[in-house]
Amino acid sequence: MDFNDEKDYIMRIIKEMVRVLFSLMLGKQYESGGLPGENKFEVSGKKLEEFEKMVDEGSINEAENILLENIDYTQKEEVLAAVLFYRYIGEKDDDFLAAHNYSKEEALDGLKRLAEQQGYGEINALFMEN
Repeated sequence: MDFNDEKDYIMRIIKEMVRVLFSLMLGKQYESGGLPGENKFEVSGKKLEEFEKMVDEGSINEAENILLENIDYTQKEEVLAAVLFYRYIGEKDDDFLAAHNYSKEEALDGLKRLAEQQGYGEINALFMEN
């Protein structure tokens, strides 16, 4: 597997993990196009769009730190906002991520931590990299 294939593979894993986590947490099928009202998700009063804007501006690590410091894991909507945050990062170009000291692998690790935190750690075994 060459470098580009590996990155595509990680992106597919990220998308599939998002789909599985949404399905488990909401009890309904998640479509790749997203959910109606997806922009309603927030963490401690900060809308997902604000985190996405920070990512677009290159403040990926800062956005992740703020999100993880403020998330209430007992609030399903906040956890789902974090899932969508990592999906958004995973969709970014590898060069953009590298320029801002982040990677798709880190986004995948974030999703895995969220799954563990929510009691769905067993799904991580389904997405283990070879």
